[in-house]
Amino acid sequence: MNELYEKLKNCYDSVRAKTDFVPKVALVLGSGLGNYADSIKIVTEIDYKAIEGFPVSTVPGHAGKFIFGYVGEVPVVCMKGRVHYYEGYPVSDVVLPTRLMKLLGAEILFLTNASGGMNKSFQAGDLMMLTDHIGIFAPNPLIGANLDELGTRFPDMTNVYDKALQDIIRTTAKEDGIDLKEGVYVQLTGPCYESPAEIKMLSNFADAVGMSTVVEAIAANHAGMKICGISCICNLAAGMNPTPLSHKEVQEAADMAAAKFTRLVTDAILKF
Repeated sequence: MNELYEKLKNCYDSVRAKTDFVPKVALVLGSGLGNYADSIKIVTEIDYKAIEGFPVSTVPGHAGKFIFGYVGEVPVVCMKGRVHYYEGYPVSDVVLPTRLMKLLGAEILFLTNASGGMNKSFQAGDLMMLTDHIGIFAPNPLIGANLDELGTRFPDMTNVYDKALQDIIRTTAKEDGIDLKEGVYVQLTGPCYESPAEIKMLSNFADAVGMSTVVEAIAANHAGMKICGISCICNLAAGMNPTPLSHKEVQEAADMAAAKFTRLVTDAILKF
């Protein structure tokens, strides 16, 4: 058995020893967005530290546990805190939670993150639906022996973000009176914020930049999941704002957007 798949299977067995809950939707909560978990009708919680071989979140604002429960009548598994490449984990560990949620039964992956806005029409507190991504700056999680149990060696990336799910989110935002932006997200490795010169280059190709999400989307697409994503624009990127960037600013902007984020995510999941 492939070593990575064996590790994944051990994590699966560890979770299944604690719960038989089968989710339909897997939800990943980004920096400052963890409080969304409070709106879930919780069945059980599992701390990442209680899962054999599982990577543990080390970033402020990332609680580090799985929440199993319901949004309305929809069974969900929620990652309250994700693992980032910049924390020192191999990229295979960064995407292990995504693959694990797929094995647990999730058909849809709903990704969220906090990001820097590069589109000049964006401002802090905006929500942007991901329509595509650029992932050439972070290691591809599919490098190495293919996990044949999950997917094909050379997966197509034409429509990573499911068109039908995008339509649902777009319609929901309109019904809820939320001004939803749309755009391309690019992942860099972090942990430092980008330089003004990097932002000048990236802004020619993308609308928002961050340190997560793309590698998870690649792994989920490989495993056959349907994917959608919302980014909370928490600041204007380097060189577009006279003040230095900080993680505190990210969390404050996420708090400001929390109410509409919660409403949009909840109402969209109810239609999935």
